[in-house]
Amino acid sequence: MPKRKNRFQSGALRFLYRTVPGRVILAGLTRPAVSRACGRYMDSRFSRRKIRGFVRRSGIRLSDYRARDYCSFNDFFTRRIRPELRPIDCRPGSLIAPCDGKLSAYRITADARFPIKGSTYSVRELIGGNPVASRYDSGICLVFRLGVEDYHRYCYLDDGTKGENVFLPGRLHTVQPIALASYPVFVQNCREYTVMETEHFGIVTQIEVGAMLVGKIRNFHGVGRIRRGAEKGMFLYGGSTVVVLLEKDAAVLPGALWSATERGLETPVRYGQHIGEVPSAALCSGLI
Repeated sequence: MPKRKNRFQSGALRFLYRTVPGRVILAGLTRPAVSRACGRYMDSRFSRRKIRGFVRRSGIRLSDYRARDYCSFNDFFTRRIRPELRPIDCRPGSLIAPCDGKLSAYRITADARFPIKGSTYSVRELIGGNPVASRYDSGICLVFRLGVEDYHRYCYLDDGTKGENVFLPGRLHTVQPIALASYPVFVQNCREYTVMETEHFGIVTQIEVGAMLVGKIRNFHGVGRIRRGAEKGMFLYGGSTVVVLLEKDAAVLPGALWSATERGLETPVRYGQHIGEVPSAALCSGLI
């Protein structure tokens, strides 16, 4: 049954993105108002009937999560994992993943566009033209792609202070590869970014990107202090993406991660996991 469902989903996506009638329908489906309507249903008690089938199809182990009765599908989708299953690497020099997902790493050059899943994007486009984009020339762009089976809460990657959460409205498109071949998804989708002054990695910008039928990116805090590993926010239903921008020489990543991205492969990571180091720590550990 799951294979048959996947074939149906792939066929539906091909129709929506690669045919004229499909794109007419898609123009309506991808409006934020449609996503909000779907979100209201997912927040309702009627959506609870979807939980059992979703757990079975996605291979989710409910024993990994805090036991409770869920009042809606979104209540289930944003369930909290048992904290011992997502330990936070608290070493000051350690760069951690802010979420579960499949990670790709790209080098940023001034005014250049870099590839993300079959298309190319500039840093400036991702954050709506904010001048802070220039800080990331020669820096690093980390892309964490979350599937529906992943844990959909995300955290702060270091101690420090944060600015406002800046929401950029857009049209919501799926993050499935077939869609990424047809539209610049990260530019057109609704997204929210936060500029953070961190203690160990300089000025970091984190961008949360919504996908089709994700009507809400829910960040918890406004301007103020932040703490490594503390929850920054969560996505409601759907596959989504977190992008992290790092300044030049802010961190050193393992060669295997760069190599995997160059081969078109994504590296599975988990919330709180060590994925890199500040240069001084990398030097001591032999990473550089």
